[in-house]
Amino acid sequence: MKISVSFTLWLLLGTVPASESTESQPASPPDIYAALREITASLVQLKADMRLLQTQGTVMNCSMSKGTVSVVAEQAAQLKTEVDKQKTEVDELKQQQQVRQVAFSASLHAGAGKSNLGPLPTDTTLIYKHVLTNIGNAYNSNTGVFTAPVRGVYNFEWTVGANGDNSHASGAVLVKNSENVLLAYENQAAGFMSSSKGVTLLLEVGDVVFVRLWRDSVAYDNLNHHTTFRGHLLFPM
Repeated sequence: MKISVSFTLWLLLGTVPASESTESQPASPPDIYAALREITASLVQLKADMRLLQTQGTVMNCSMSKGTVSVVAEQAAQLKTEVDKQKTEVDELKQQQQVRQVAFSASLHAGAGKSNLGPLPTDTTLIYKHVLTNIGNAYNSNTGVFTAPVRGVYNFEWTVGANGDNSHASGAVLVKNSENVLLAYENQAAGFMSSSKGVTLLLEVGDVVFVRLWRDSVAYDNLNHHTTFRGHLLFPM
């Protein structure tokens, strides 16, 4: 009976693949999904093995010697440790997957009617209140600021619309931290006008990106959403 139990335990522990050590790390974003599936399957198997050990230990406890009971308890503890490690790795991979899902899109005006902004004597941060998408919650609709949650390459696009009055242009500059990056600018005597720009930036965790209305410029928005700001993570670095 002791030999049979020990051999069964040895077979069960042998089912834990050596390649699924917590030292393994995904090399690139696409690997996360495969690794997550593999680790989840391993975790399910480990839990099944642990339940089998516990069942065998309960049924055979009366007929086993103290030494054999001790071995069963030790092997069960090892399985529990492995299960806990696998759970930790699954949680870490899920967190990495979530942080790579970053995208937002917003327009200046929220609600009915229309909005006219400017001209103002200094550059003024535009706060886009009408949020269409904010996956990852990296854009703050109270401040108009996007904060990078992960180091990576991001793409941003912004458009500013206005009605020409022969006196003021429509202009908006994208700002990274405190640096002006690119300016979208248009000026005409009459009629509706708009300008757009796009840029790809490498951002560190905590870098901020926002749009400022260019000094002495005007911006217009209504239910058609002419003045917009959007961005998304292309890939992490």
